[in-house]
Amino acid sequence: MSTVRKISKYKTLNGLVTRFRDDLKDDDSNFILLYAHNGVGKTRTSMEFKDKGKRLNNGNGDTLYFNAFTEDLFIWDNDLDSDIDRHLSLTSTSNFFAGFEALALEEKIFAYLERYANFDFRFDYENWKVRFSKNVQNPRYHPNNNQPEYIVQDNIKISRGEENLFKWCFFLALCELAIDDEEGTGPYSWVKYFYIDDPISSLDDNNAIAVATDLISLMRKAKGKIKVVISTHHSLFYNVLWNELRTEKPKRYFLYKNAQDNHSLQKTDDTPYFHHVALLSELKKAVEKGKVYSYHFNALRSILEKTASFFGQRDIKFCLNGIEDETLYNRALNLLSHGKYSIYQPVELTDDNKTLFKKILKDFLDKYEFDLPKLTA
Repeated sequence: MSTVRKISKYKTLNGLVTRFRDDLKDDDSNFILLYAHNGVGKTRTSMEFKDKGKRLNNGNGDTLYFNAFTEDLFIWDNDLDSDIDRHLSLTSTSNFFAGFEALALEEKIFAYLERYANFDFRFDYENWKVRFSKNVQNPRYHPNNNQPEYIVQDNIKISRGEENLFKWCFFLALCELAIDDEEGTGPYSWVKYFYIDDPISSLDDNNAIAVATDLISLMRKAKGKIKVVISTHHSLFYNVLWNELRTEKPKRYFLYKNAQDNHSLQKTDDTPYFHHVALLSELKKAVEKGKVYSYHFNALRSILEKTASFFGQRDIKFCLNGIEDETLYNRALNLLSHGKYSIYQPVELTDDNKTLFKKILKDFLDKYEFDLPKLTA
């Protein structure tokens, strides 16, 4: 039996975020999980949600948010002149750093950071800077008992992934300050919502799971006081959140753009993996329009991998087993899905490869009989 899925369409982001705020007005509704592919407008939606709060509160914000704009509040300085004092500068004028000098902020940040990384940090409160250090083995020390000696490397350049982790842990510490402010007199007493957009850029899957786990603990701690919206394009991250929070009954949506370039919001209460099914609809739509690009092979292979994993199999060959041209299809998927194709610089396939893609997709859909949503309806 087909599942009826409600689709809501919005011509403006204001209408979309009004829907989110209305959802969260319910006392029993604390969390929204939003899945959307890159390029749909997740970051713009998070900023509109924040701006909507200001409009509703006479210019006073009500949303502590983490997105690409948040990351830009931290500015890296490599000290190109002396190559000595490498550090992160903090944008002192931002309300985000209202609790920069709050008691025990460093301890709160480090409590998260030590789970992900092995570097340390220290604040320069006077100059609004953060410097980093790391314990490394002394290459000149050779003790008789073979126990290595460690020395401190100071003012080090951390990797982009480590930098993103630090920013994320900083944000989590600020969230704790907002949640723990029982008297409503602290620097984040104005916070009524957390809006978190894709916090796991540059992270591997292990750290993505760890970030999701910490976030889940924080969300449960915030329950009843601060409402939370999370948007992401990362399927593993999304599904960890969904599975852990399912007893909390969060609102779950898939966000995409329809044929009129308006935003459509699809409820996904039936399954956390709905976005993979929605992507199949997008691939079918691309075939129908004759606009099949190189990155579509990557997307199709990804779906086959997740389908195989769902059945406990390790190889996409399982999904094509028994299909007449399975050898040809496997060879094509392995060959045409390994390029580093960008959705922002698409390369249209040749007519022969378009035909091949269409046949693979049709035979796959015929075999598994997915109930595809009509995304362009």
